[in-house]
Amino acid sequence: MTLASNTPPQEAPRAARGQLLKQLCGDERLFALGAAVARVVQLADADDQGAQNLAYFVLADVALTQKILRQANTPLFRSAAGGTVTTVSRAISLLGFDHVKASALAMLLVDTLANSRHAHSVRHELEAALCASLFGRELARGGAWQGAEEAAIGALFKNIGALLIASREHELFGQIAALAGQGALSLGQASQQVLGSSYDALSAAILHEWKIPELIIHSLSAPPPGVLRPAANRHEWMRQVVAFSAEAARLLVRRVEPAGAEGRALALRYGAALNLDAGRVAALFGAVGREMDSLLDSMQLAPALAPAAAASSLPAALQQATLAGAAGAAGQHPSGKPLQARELLLAGVQDVTQMRAQMRAAGAVRANQLIQAVLETLYRSMGFRFATVCLKDVRAGQYRARIAFGEQNAARLAGFAFPLRGGDLFHLALDNDADLMIADAFAPNIAELLPPWHRALLPDARSFIVLPLVLAGAPLGLFYADRVHAAPEGVPADEASLIRALKAQVLAALAPPP
Repeated sequence: MTLASNTPPQEAPRAARGQLLKQLCGDERLFALGAAVARVVQLADADDQGAQNLAYFVLADVALTQKILRQANTPLFRSAAGGTVTTVSRAISLLGFDHVKASALAMLLVDTLANSRHAHSVRHELEAALCASLFGRELARGGAWQGAEEAAIGALFKNIGALLIASREHELFGQIAALAGQGALSLGQASQQVLGSSYDALSAAILHEWKIPELIIHSLSAPPPGVLRPAANRHEWMRQVVAFSAEAARLLVRRVEPAGAEGRALALRYGAALNLDAGRVAALFGAVGREMDSLLDSMQLAPALAPAAAASSLPAALQQATLAGAAGAAGQHPSGKPLQARELLLAGVQDVTQMRAQMRAAGAVRANQLIQAVLETLYRSMGFRFATVCLKDVRAGQYRARIAFGEQNAARLAGFAFPLRGGDLFHLALDNDADLMIADAFAPNIAELLPPWHRALLPDARSFIVLPLVLAGAPLGLFYADRVHAAPEGVPADEASLIRALKAQVLAALAPPP
């Protein structure tokens, strides 16, 4: 890469960085990655609403859904789950909002970059990024300042510049590694010489392009050299955590023992600032190593990225592969309903039952979380394209949708509302507390019962279910889910029993305390 000779010296790094950014961000896949990363970073944990939005994002990507569920079912989390986790909603409840959010970001990086033509270099940088995010999360949990999630995100993207250069400009990546390997230049100095921009500056510029919050971008700046003092403010603490995480990750992925010379040097530099002695550094390496094996296992990357851990993770990896193979082989009806709907519903019932039991043990049953988990189970287990739950809004004098999964869920969520009284199919179901499975909505005797708002909002809904929520004779709302194809296979008695069991969990959560 060359610059025009009339470029002023002080403008050269900025011009070079601009050229790199233009080249990198012009890549369609990287543009999509940046947009997805920005959406996830902006998600805030505002109780149920944050969990709902995160679940929507994950469920919109089948591969991401599978990876999050695999992570929740790895040995590290399986004992806490008390059984198999089959819904993203339960995974968020089990793993925690910040954990799933950081994992989703890591998985987006892997999905976009892991299959690069330069797989070895890219995967080495990916492993370092994933490992750094885990160090950041562990350190921030016990830190004096708030911001575990932001520290983990900053650590994850600390080396995004190096990662994208390895993926898209591998020849330059090799030149930088060779220069730094000679020992005369640091990695930052070598990247500055080859690219006209340090890796850290390039990472910050990329995150600016992706519209990541400034606090996270500032955390990428390296702290001063030498032994660090405790931070005077949150910004300084974030920089220390992110820098430590990046350095520690490089040691861990190389299988360097924390008790060795490099580990002792790391503890000396950051010990006073982050309250780390030799024992805590060793414990930190052990905890992150276990989490790293679990994360790689959930991404099915353990054999490629961590050969030393392959033997210990092999049973879990084989188990997950077997489960994935079985699910994929089962197929589906022409309507889109999975052939293994009964098994998926059963797993969902077990999941929701366990979720409610844990809530009761904690002394707080959160009905919104249970409703979301039930809706997700119906959506995924039965192969629906759109699913929602409507609840009574007495003040507005209508039933209106509160949560939705599937195609165009935002637009359909806004339009899915109907009055409290009427004589159409929905009111008949509510008034009679009748669970309905409509195999063909285009049949004349069914079509004449559909209200105008439904025909306008969902004109292509060919088959659907309506599950009223009626408590002590009082209608509270209903579940609704549809497909664009007729469903002549219907709902057998065993599946209907499981669907009623799911509904019963919601009604129990909505019932007033005795």
